[in-house]
Amino acid sequence: MTALAGLPAYLELSVVCGLWDSIGRHMKVWAEKTQGWTDRQVVMALVLLSLAGGDCVDDVRILENDEGFVRVLRRVELGRMKRRERRAQERRWRKEKKRGVPSQSVVFRYLGAFCNPAEEAKRGMGYACIPAPNEHLKGMGRVNGDLLRFGQRKSPQQQATLDQDGTLMFTTKAGAMWSYEGEKAFQPLTVYWLEPDQILVSEFRDGNVPAGFGDLRVLVEALGMLPEGVVKVYFRSDTAAYQQDLLRYCAEGKSERFGVIEFAVGVDVTEAFKRAVAGVKAEEWHPLERIVDGQRLKTDQEWAEVCFVPNWVACGRKDVDYRFLVVREPLRQQELPGMDCPQLPFPTLDMGKIRYKVTGVVTNRTLAGDEVIRWYRGRCGKCEEVHAVMKNDLAGGRLPSAEFGANAAWWAITVLAYNLNSLMKRLAMPEGWAPKHLKAIRFGFINIAGRVVSHAHSLIIRLSLSHPAYRLILEVRQRIRALAYESASLGSEPP
Repeated sequence: MTALAGLPAYLELSVVCGLWDSIGRHMKVWAEKTQGWTDRQVVMALVLLSLAGGDCVDDVRILENDEGFVRVLRRVELGRMKRRERRAQERRWRKEKKRGVPSQSVVFRYLGAFCNPAEEAKRGMGYACIPAPNEHLKGMGRVNGDLLRFGQRKSPQQQATLDQDGTLMFTTKAGAMWSYEGEKAFQPLTVYWLEPDQILVSEFRDGNVPAGFGDLRVLVEALGMLPEGVVKVYFRSDTAAYQQDLLRYCAEGKSERFGVIEFAVGVDVTEAFKRAVAGVKAEEWHPLERIVDGQRLKTDQEWAEVCFVPNWVACGRKDVDYRFLVVREPLRQQELPGMDCPQLPFPTLDMGKIRYKVTGVVTNRTLAGDEVIRWYRGRCGKCEEVHAVMKNDLAGGRLPSAEFGANAAWWAITVLAYNLNSLMKRLAMPEGWAPKHLKAIRFGFINIAGRVVSHAHSLIIRLSLSHPAYRLILEVRQRIRALAYESASLGSEPP
């Protein structure tokens, strides 16, 4: 029996999309070992563990004890090999292989290979340091690049809206650094591709690294991950990306491949910016409406275009137009007379007798100001959602080690699991499943009881005919089969 009758569909998709072969091609952690587990077996086991709902290394024992799923996993693993390769695989074990997935100790040893001791020795409180990844961790990024290219071939995108954001992962690990929240944490910086719901880059960082440290380098790396066919790029980020070099790179067309990148980035509300906002005339403020299901809803927010020219803009190219927009919102509860002004976690500005919450946006887009603001705010609903999925729905939120490199590898495997699940929802599942969370997918697709039996040299998973997932799994497998034959028609070997 198996309690994961839908999970083999992800295993099939990993073969069809090339993830299975890509891991074997790019991951060389244990390439020189002639005995024991291979890179492909360890990485795929952790990807499937994350999709199944496991959130720590110890959960591999639950996957191992699912006898039905282990039989399927072994069949797929051996079915991809020729006779000579199968014999070589059997010779890797001194005794008969009994386990289907690696043990906890094997996984910890594997993750330890991603550490870069010379670079990690530079870490410390009081200064920002991002250890350079070793070749094994770089190989994980190349595997992700292969996933992105497969998705582009099957569902071509000409436009890329990139959302860049960081997230704090609070932890009690001994190697973690103190973050600005006053707790120990790590702080990955992610660049998310909106249109196909894919993660381009997610750089693992210590919690004491400032949010704006090295943002341009990460953006350039993400642009290099975009597959062929993408011709137009848009960029959105919060105030962490409000940096001269990054804004000029986008506005002045310094990217050789994409030229000018249209952007909207949060502005640091400095005293100079507040003085410029205070000079906006009353008639220049416009109501900012929300659009919900095509209907415009009134809010108490207003927006205006600000005549603000910081020094770095004045010293730049004259043909580049930076627009500064401001949004003000009256505080619903004003301070009472005689009370001291409270410390608020956001910038405020007194205009007349009303105190406003003030936020700013800088952009080079030519859309109407309210459209730019609504487009800019769209990043909050997606990139933060992606981080929530990786930390809560997948296994990224529980780091396995006190070593930086091991945790970075665990996070990179979570990225692969997220992108594989995104491909499943977009390419293999019926319409209507794309917006569903993993909780719903596990309940209605993955965590289904089935009986695994052998018959006529075939492995069969028997499901209850009355279960709603029966026809869904059949349809998904038919779509994956169609993807396999499409790949074969393009010249690659059918799985």
